[in-house]
Amino acid sequence: MAMPVFLHLLGLLLVVAEPLCAAAQSAANISLGSSRTASEDTSKSSWQSPSGTFAFGFRRIGDQHTFLLAIWYDNIPDKTVVWYANGDAPAPKGSKIELTADGQFALTGPKRQEIWKPESVLSGGVAYAAMLDTGNFVLAGKNSDYLWQSFKDPADTILPTQLLEIGEKLYSRQTASNYSRGRFQLQVKQDGRLVLYPVALPTEFAYSTYYDSNTADAADGMNTGFQLLFNESGYLNIVIRNGSMVSLTNKKVSPIRDYYFRATLDFDGLFTQYTHPKSSKNGSWTSWLPLWSIPDNICFAVNGDLGSGPCGYNTVCRLDANRRPICECLPGFSALDSDNKFGGCKQNKIPTCEQGNSKLEELYVMHELTNTYFPSSANYEQIQPMNEDDCTRSCLYDCNCMVAVVKEGSCWKKKLPVSHGRQDWNTYGKALIKLPKSDAALEDPLFPVSDTGKKDQKTLILVGGLLLGSSVVLNFIFLAAISLVFFYGYKKRHNLTSSASSIMEANLRSFTYKDLEEATDGFREELGRGTTSSGSICRVQRDKTKGARRDARVLSSLEELDFERSNWSLMGPLQPVVIKNNTTWMDSGESTMFFSLPSVMSSSLVIVSVTWLRLLMDFLRSTVKLTVNGGEDTMQASGI
Repeated sequence: MAMPVFLHLLGLLLVVAEPLCAAAQSAANISLGSSRTASEDTSKSSWQSPSGTFAFGFRRIGDQHTFLLAIWYDNIPDKTVVWYANGDAPAPKGSKIELTADGQFALTGPKRQEIWKPESVLSGGVAYAAMLDTGNFVLAGKNSDYLWQSFKDPADTILPTQLLEIGEKLYSRQTASNYSRGRFQLQVKQDGRLVLYPVALPTEFAYSTYYDSNTADAADGMNTGFQLLFNESGYLNIVIRNGSMVSLTNKKVSPIRDYYFRATLDFDGLFTQYTHPKSSKNGSWTSWLPLWSIPDNICFAVNGDLGSGPCGYNTVCRLDANRRPICECLPGFSALDSDNKFGGCKQNKIPTCEQGNSKLEELYVMHELTNTYFPSSANYEQIQPMNEDDCTRSCLYDCNCMVAVVKEGSCWKKKLPVSHGRQDWNTYGKALIKLPKSDAALEDPLFPVSDTGKKDQKTLILVGGLLLGSSVVLNFIFLAAISLVFFYGYKKRHNLTSSASSIMEANLRSFTYKDLEEATDGFREELGRGTTSSGSICRVQRDKTKGARRDARVLSSLEELDFERSNWSLMGPLQPVVIKNNTTWMDSGESTMFFSLPSVMSSSLVIVSVTWLRLLMDFLRSTVKLTVNGGEDTMQASGI
């Protein structure tokens, strides 16, 4: 017990002794009649602490022509702001902060209009001001007592040696570059707890807490907290009334002689302790590094029936690798403020219940967000038991339903706007978002469209086309081959008098029925049949076909081509296929048809769907021509 009490007293001693330090650095004291003006000239717009670590004055906000009255780390490149007075009312260029001769301290605009003034010194009485090396800016009276100090009027950050007493707060900013008060606050409560909670802007009405230090004890008041102390060693502790400490810093802190520290309630709602080296390394500076933050998962921590959640309404929250929240609008929604990803989203189009003569599935689609929930967002209907397909269908046909969640056999229809959206990979389920089809085409392909509407159709549409292997290059090769083949077919149709030699040059050879009958010795030796069991495969005599080495396939009818074509992938490249003529195609005589499969259509690449086969058959029938060869009727099909 003795050691915690000693540490506590030491911390208090540092705070009490600070006015003495201020008196000791009299050379840095700001005397009556001094002022600074908002401008680009930093020597005329700020006062530095004795060591140059901190500065108090005007900081330009981004690329705007407005300024913050602020305190910042002045000897590191990014000039990190740790306190500011006028976040809700930035000062225009030419504004002035002045310690008047009668002891008034105020920020005024170019036209002398008052922008900000410390409440505790409204009546004057200030003898001098000082920017201390601790980062505390003070207004002191004649007895060097503090009439006002920035440490007792914090913004979003506390520094080593700073205390937060019961009732004192930190306020987050709106965004990284917008210093207006944001939606999150940190406070030491009357009962001794340190809490984080969202608020209802523009008021300070508090919603449910999303972090609680659990340092309250109703049975024993001495066992409750009453201060948040950032000690000079860089550790954050909740001070208990009995003298003990509850440490928030859960990692070993680097020596304070080598590093700067700060703890900030960030605009995303996390309270984070940061560290920064005091000097560069090999001429290079590093940025602020987070040591720890609370809560562990803000997407899950912010709950309650009221409020929007960490990301605003109609959003989904998830964590990045550093446990910081990433906010994304729901499909069909867009950010209210493109500069504020935490400000919530609005619906791009407001659907109506008027559908005219169209069916709902023709107007809307359902987007699926896997493992996405809105656990504390209001429902207007809960249906159970209900599976995913039925929930999708129910929302699709419900004109009031824009968002539904299906999980564990139940279907919840949500009221808009939805809040506290988050991804939870520990529980299976999904959110269903109804979108006009015009919007769905523009949505992220990572959000798949539900196919329930398609399941309800009486006739399923067969998926056609060609599926190639995993190589993109092979896809281009195949498309090029098809284009060349169709071009060749077109050329053949416009060149009816082409010779047999030109046919051979195109890797096609014309056979008469007599040639094939001789080559197969009267179709004597049958090797097998096609997959439809109606086309036979016969052995070809090599000496009778002038070098032909493959078997000739004889089909009993042209219609059988549909089925035999589906097995081309098994036949390999340049497989000759011979079809015996059918009276459906010719009234008399015997004729033959010859096909030569392009070599790019190897068995490892080609899978032909039924739909595509029929398209090829239609093309085939349009290109069949009757020729005369050696006095015998033949049919030659080209263009494949």
